[in-house]
Amino acid sequence: MTSDSLAMAREAVRDEAALRAALAQAEIAPLLMSVVQLTGDLDLMAQVAPHIQGPWSFLQNVPDALRQTVIERMVQALKTCAAGDAPAPARPDPEALQKMMSAGVGQPVPAEYIPLLLEEMSFGGEDTRAVRWPGEPPAARERFPVIVVGAGFGGLCAAIRLKKLGIPFTLLEKNDDVGGTWLENRYPGCAVDTPNHFYSYSFQVNDRWSRHFSRRDEILGYIHDVVREHGLREHIRFGVEVTEAAFDEASGQWVVRWRDREGGTQTSRCRALITAVGQLNRPAFPPIPGIGRFRGPAFHTAQWDASVPLAGKRVAMIGTGASGMQAGPSIAPEVAHLRVFQRSPHWAVNNPNYHLETTPGHRWALAHIPYYSNWLRFQQFWASSDGFHASLHKDPAWSQPAVSLNETNHKLRETIVAYVREQLDGDEALLAKCIPPYPPYGKRMLRDNHWYRMLRRDNVALETDPIARIEEDAIVMADGTRHEADVIVYATGFQASKMLWPMTIRGRGGRTLRDDWGDDDPRAYLGMTVPGYPNLFVLYGPNTNLAHGGSIIFHTECQVRYMMQALQLMIERGLGTLEVRPEVHERYNERLDAKARDMVWTHEGVRSWYKNARNRLTVTSPWRLLDYWAMTRTFDPGEFVLGGASATERPQPATA
Repeated sequence: MTSDSLAMAREAVRDEAALRAALAQAEIAPLLMSVVQLTGDLDLMAQVAPHIQGPWSFLQNVPDALRQTVIERMVQALKTCAAGDAPAPARPDPEALQKMMSAGVGQPVPAEYIPLLLEEMSFGGEDTRAVRWPGEPPAARERFPVIVVGAGFGGLCAAIRLKKLGIPFTLLEKNDDVGGTWLENRYPGCAVDTPNHFYSYSFQVNDRWSRHFSRRDEILGYIHDVVREHGLREHIRFGVEVTEAAFDEASGQWVVRWRDREGGTQTSRCRALITAVGQLNRPAFPPIPGIGRFRGPAFHTAQWDASVPLAGKRVAMIGTGASGMQAGPSIAPEVAHLRVFQRSPHWAVNNPNYHLETTPGHRWALAHIPYYSNWLRFQQFWASSDGFHASLHKDPAWSQPAVSLNETNHKLRETIVAYVREQLDGDEALLAKCIPPYPPYGKRMLRDNHWYRMLRRDNVALETDPIARIEEDAIVMADGTRHEADVIVYATGFQASKMLWPMTIRGRGGRTLRDDWGDDDPRAYLGMTVPGYPNLFVLYGPNTNLAHGGSIIFHTECQVRYMMQALQLMIERGLGTLEVRPEVHERYNERLDAKARDMVWTHEGVRSWYKNARNRLTVTSPWRLLDYWAMTRTFDPGEFVLGGASATERPQPATA
């Protein structure tokens, strides 16, 4: 037991009544695993395990008497630990861990996952994904300035790791504050659809989330806490938008041009450039004739105009994706009428925890019970990741390939259809409008934010016919029907495939990424590096979005570790340039394309922002989290062309 865990145990037993009250509200699976880790009592685990049917808390129906037994064992274990009457519990061996993990989620956890899960859980409290110098940090790191573009989750993670290594850096952010997509998106109902204890940095786990799936303001508050704790604000230049970055072959530096709030332009130089601008940051508007003619307020969900009063107004919402499904139910009760225009329906699953607040006892247990937080993170990781990855592959012998992929995928379809039918109170006409004609997970799987319940309101209508045009005060359908509106809300997504746009990224020979990628065909090795663009690293690049589960923050941490290993190698060896070999890049993308062709996202019946017009998957990762973790765990210099020392020993650093 670490000193922190011992201190937690001693604090926990100071008030036994408070301890018992908190444990009564704690989630049973992480509580059970914590008891087993403290005591080694696998017999207790065997008694409880049959009542755990899945990783989500609502799938764990443990009888009250048995739950009370777990609580009593925890109270006694904490007292014993606090008194120092027992040896510190050893970390369970891999075989025991596999048994514990499988019992904790009610499903077999394969042995191949154990190393990843141990890293994710970080039992000893260490920062398991941090890159460290093997000895005394080299002085050369101080002459290796790095520019990071973007102050969202990705850019801040890179900044934290650079600071830990002592590598000078400047973070350039176009907005006036940190947060990225969580700063820009402020529409009503904006929330995360990954459970929060997992949707957070592994090195800064938060035990104070008020909800299992938190709203935008609380996530932004967490980001501010991270920035404050790591002292990042002094390294950030706000209100500057990078317009161009060009690689100077003579010096081996990147020349970064940016525009400030007043429209003035400046340049800075750096040895390595990390882009962390995300994929969902440039709103997309539909090509509807007359889109600029509407006289009333009209705005995108990502550019929500809070100054526009919606109460008593006729609101037209175009789009039914993630932001629409969150915003619609949030504004429906106050508007006079909400008319939703749907091009194609989305699948949305029910998760009882989505609207659930965390209990005080649960938050207390996170802060005071040794290992409880670690086991909860594991539980949410497993609930949100690779468990159903196998069901997203096409079965060539499947009898209903138009609507599902295989038997498991079809059962999920039937489960969702039954749920939607129940939510719509058996309205078959409305059900026909809401059920997608493509397999589940063909597009992003959404969480039901009372969307279907909203569609039954008297002041809500769902339109599925084509829009012909927009006029000064109405939306006109293809059949000539006019729907008058006071406000138009565009819930129409982002220009995800047009990656890194509108920046111009210029590599060797003056060639640009737009030359290589066009507007919709980005490719990169591991989603991070591109031949001909030395010392450029792309966070959340091509094929790194997660559509089968997981947390983008997990993917980000994997990518940043890989990038830091590359920078560390450059500094230790005095390298001027580092760029992926073309054949390595091509082989990887050939493997990726082959994998994607077998999966749901390239289904011919699906139109989505995950792929381009030629049905090539460009945005989403086809890999299991385990696979991507393994591919990015260790930087392999043999896959890169390593250049000698640059001509300029001391490039002009960017200034914050």
